[in-house]
Amino acid sequence: MSDPLNEQDLAGTALGMVATTAQSYLAGLPGRLVHDPATTGVLDELGGDLPEHGEGTLKSIEQLTHIATTAGTHSSGPRFFHFVVGGATPAAQAADWLTSLVDQASGVWPASPFASHAETVALRWLKDLFGLPSSYGGVLTPSATFANLTGLACARFWWAEKHGVDVTVDGLASLPRMPVLSSGYVHPSSRKALQLLGHGRDTVEVFARDASGAIDLPALRERLASLDGPAVIIGNAGEVNAGDFDPIEELADLAERHGAWLHIDGAFGLFAGVSPRTSHLVRGVERADSVAADGHKWLNVPYESGFAFVRTPELLGRAFGGWNAPYLPAPDETRISYNNLGPESSRRARALPIWATLRAYGRQGARAMVERHLDLALHLGRLVDQAPDMELLAPVQLCVVCFRCRPPGMAEQDVEKLNQRLGEELLADGRVFAGTTLYRGMTALRPAIVNWRTTETDIDLFFSVVQELGRRLSKSW
Repeated sequence: MSDPLNEQDLAGTALGMVATTAQSYLAGLPGRLVHDPATTGVLDELGGDLPEHGEGTLKSIEQLTHIATTAGTHSSGPRFFHFVVGGATPAAQAADWLTSLVDQASGVWPASPFASHAETVALRWLKDLFGLPSSYGGVLTPSATFANLTGLACARFWWAEKHGVDVTVDGLASLPRMPVLSSGYVHPSSRKALQLLGHGRDTVEVFARDASGAIDLPALRERLASLDGPAVIIGNAGEVNAGDFDPIEELADLAERHGAWLHIDGAFGLFAGVSPRTSHLVRGVERADSVAADGHKWLNVPYESGFAFVRTPELLGRAFGGWNAPYLPAPDETRISYNNLGPESSRRARALPIWATLRAYGRQGARAMVERHLDLALHLGRLVDQAPDMELLAPVQLCVVCFRCRPPGMAEQDVEKLNQRLGEELLADGRVFAGTTLYRGMTALRPAIVNWRTTETDIDLFFSVVQELGRRLSKSW
């Protein structure tokens, strides 16, 4: 049992065990608690000392399957509204299993022309889906954080070149601070990308007109006019607390007027362009210099999946290529080695679930899913509006609904404490899953509806659970 070579004939049997479990697990998702605190003791089965000889493939997989399906958070189910997390469509999930089965080294063309070509096609289809010019370069990444890193790395190269420096070769030491400007909607992932790129997490200059973080365009315009050199603007398509958008078209006008780089963080909001009902929210994104988004949010492909697009394709290679390693191929326009175009070198073939879900459901399937979620968010917004003990804190624009429990006559400080407790109780209850945030200084729930399985029945249950818990907790005051 100590050597996998002795169990090579069991690989198919082990996969079959998981597939058999998948049938009942997926069928039972709608009836499961999203998270059952009573199962946390099962996690102890993961521990113990490192086995000296091992228990063998089948026993280990049987044990891990039991732990995962029992104690795991069932975030692929229809009632997980915490963060912004999609599920995995049937096609994407099957393709993800296939990704592990064939285990392609997708970063270098000679290692897998198949994986490289699949990525090229997936990127082309994504640009078509989002209305981005086909001339844009692109690369798949593990997340929107990595996609923001990729776009902002290209911005850094462009900005340094304006100062006569090849930052890939010489670094930042001789350069001034790069001006990075945004609204109050700027996401921590953009800040983290700047931190990793050596610019500092807190160097973003924020221009917000109020506590919501909405952009102060006159102040941003004035700041751009005051700068002696080029700047980077981060526009935000889909703010996480209420789903609001920066005015992308106006940011594109400012970027063109002042010679700035416009980067759009569209982690989930880029999908607004899939529906004519919401495409106005991302009007102008096709003028951006770089665009970032997630696949494991609204595209509903498994973690880890993101994508970055850049108006000037060669900047990807200049920012990330030039490995100076003789065993790696030189950059090529047709036989693409994607490790030259992004921050990773070792990469799994994450294009396969994207290709599969786009092939399986097409443009109209993506639109139908987005519009169903738009309708569900509006339905939840109406339920909140009609309830005397609930308060909608922001208009419902996309898939996020920002609201709080506010019993009539309750003092504001008690409303705050109530909603903090409500967030804790909601996660502990497990029937539905959503967390709290701070919006305009108020503790609020902000469920995000992006899972392909979610229906109106799930939304009704979510709201009834929130009301039930809120009314029980409010009796303490």
